[in-house]
Amino acid sequence: MLSAIIDAGGLSEGAAALNKSQPSVSRSLAMLEKRLGARLFEKGKRPLRPTELCLTLAEQGRVVAKASEAAQTAAELYSRGKAGTARIAGTPIFMDGVISGMLASFQTAFPDVTIHQTYGYLPELSEQLSAGLIDLAICPVNANAVPPKLSFKPILRGRNVIACAPSHPLARKSAFKLEDIAAYPWIAPPAGSPLYEDLRMALQSIGITDFRVSFTGGSLASIFSVMAGSNSLTVLPYSVVFMQSTTKIITALPVKLEHPERELGLLWDPDRPLRPAVKRFHKFLEAEFTGLAQRIDEKGRQDVWRR
Repeated sequence: MLSAIIDAGGLSEGAAALNKSQPSVSRSLAMLEKRLGARLFEKGKRPLRPTELCLTLAEQGRVVAKASEAAQTAAELYSRGKAGTARIAGTPIFMDGVISGMLASFQTAFPDVTIHQTYGYLPELSEQLSAGLIDLAICPVNANAVPPKLSFKPILRGRNVIACAPSHPLARKSAFKLEDIAAYPWIAPPAGSPLYEDLRMALQSIGITDFRVSFTGGSLASIFSVMAGSNSLTVLPYSVVFMQSTTKIITALPVKLEHPERELGLLWDPDRPLRPAVKRFHKFLEAEFTGLAQRIDEKGRQDVWRR
């Protein structure tokens, strides 16, 4: 109150700055002087002239006002999901190949939200959600196999492709036969990944049952590195290949595979209320994938699934 009166230049102006009436501020001022046993403004002086004690207290009042304003701002940012934390986890291939770029965009838009990210596959992600160790999981799930007591929101249809480096001999050919694929070594994802079984299923769908695995268990970055320096092939979600289109480090061969009955989606425990920042990130991902899913499907039909 004292800092408002001094900074505004008078009792009426200070009351207006505080959104209070002048009589109300006058009564508060009189009560404060009585409590302190000392005057806060020199008697009979116009305009008001603060005493030394008043100036000292007003300086502390400015600190209080600034802290109060900062607290109000912090509360508003938190309640609107613009500050706080979000603990997310997901399968490594999708997190590194698709979600990481979206995380960067989200944090550019909401720099006061801290993201804690870890990796995992469906069984362990389900356990972590149920235990309250994470807020949101991002992973491919069969709609008929959603873990009990968890909610699932699909955001992208599962579509796999045969991927390789743009320098691969098959990528440079205008046309090739399916049997030509069998001559090259394969990169297999980690054994715990759903993509490991997808690799076998995909190759069987095009008639390849005997294939040689030359590298397995690496991260997405290591898969890219191995492909760049070899003629290895692998099976990846088309969304991962699509998201790397500007880097020119990976491409998809125009071979139509049998796709898994899974969808990339968001998993959460409905019995644990989502904090505002988690809700905002949840909505952000849904919005990002709304347009992305259509672009991926159109590009895939044009360049990959025409055979």
